[in-house]
Amino acid sequence: WGIYGRDYHVSDLEAVADKITHINYAFANISNGRCVLGDPYADTDKAYLGDSWDAGALRGCFNQLIKLKENNPHIKTLISIGGWTWSKNFSDVALSSSSRRIFAESAVDFMLRYGFDGIDIDWEYPVGGGLGTNIKRPVDKHNYTLLMQEIRNQLDAIASAFSENSPHFLTTIATPAGESKYNNIALGAIEDHLDWINIMTYDFYGSWNTTTGHNAPLYADDGYDIDHTVNGYINAGVPANKIVLGVPFYGRSFKSVPAGAYEGYGSSTAGAGPGTWENGVLDYQDIKENYKTNSAWEYTWDDTAKVPYLYNEAEQKWISYDNPQAIRTKTEYVNDNNLGGVMFWDITSDDDNHTLLKTIKDNLD
Repeated sequence: WGIYGRDYHVSDLEAVADKITHINYAFANISNGRCVLGDPYADTDKAYLGDSWDAGALRGCFNQLIKLKENNPHIKTLISIGGWTWSKNFSDVALSSSSRRIFAESAVDFMLRYGFDGIDIDWEYPVGGGLGTNIKRPVDKHNYTLLMQEIRNQLDAIASAFSENSPHFLTTIATPAGESKYNNIALGAIEDHLDWINIMTYDFYGSWNTTTGHNAPLYADDGYDIDHTVNGYINAGVPANKIVLGVPFYGRSFKSVPAGAYEGYGSSTAGAGPGTWENGVLDYQDIKENYKTNSAWEYTWDDTAKVPYLYNEAEQKWISYDNPQAIRTKTEYVNDNNLGGVMFWDITSDDDNHTLLKTIKDNLD
């Protein structure tokens, strides 16, 4: 959706290409047991300068990603399949050896056809959680591992067919931060078939809660925090260097928040506050320009959680977000714990100076 209201295009990534190693394109969908285009116009049809109108010519964001990689050979791209909206059919495609084979074949074909370097599965969530319309089964936990094994095996078979300079195609997954959800993934088994795991260590609190809380705290007394999640993954058998820590380039806002003891932190709330594109979710750029600099909003740094928050007592609105100080602290955590790296959601939400991304790049070992 970045090319629409946000007016963000692949070519805009040229400005930060030296600061990123991998790009996940979100999302491809699943239909009839196969990987399919999520948005055909944005993905392969929208015409950019220099694109061909010949029959069968590739245009859209996919062609722009190929051009970006030609200019920046260090960058690898992965097609992310699923996401919050399109996870309904994962349980079905993972259910049997036949369905896994068919889906994996389609995903590998998709990857090769459109010039990606790997496949990222974003199943939200196996066994339980996610949208109410999702198909869910207790066997999802076991079948998820088998699905990733099938994808990995097919990618290795394709790579071995190259006569020389055999490529390594990537397999990754996006996983939840909540213990009740990540316990529905056989983490110690599935990691064998993955290059790394992107943990979505954000959305610990949001408009679904009845009290305010941090979007992405590094530490917290209630266990809803990044450190608790990372240790949970390591204890489940995931090597530290396969853990990629997720950081948000957005904040969560709440309304009807009385002052309480800590400027609205931990106070009651009636749900989603203001948003940039949807209620309750604010881009960092928006927070920086329209809230942080507004004297009606009081800034507080939470030295336990290692993240800031803003509170407007007159309007009874509260915002939790990540600023450069929070991002820097999290990159130091990655370094100190020998984690695999940092990923973020998403590139379109940073400010015009790419402040959060630069903070990541400047502070990672």
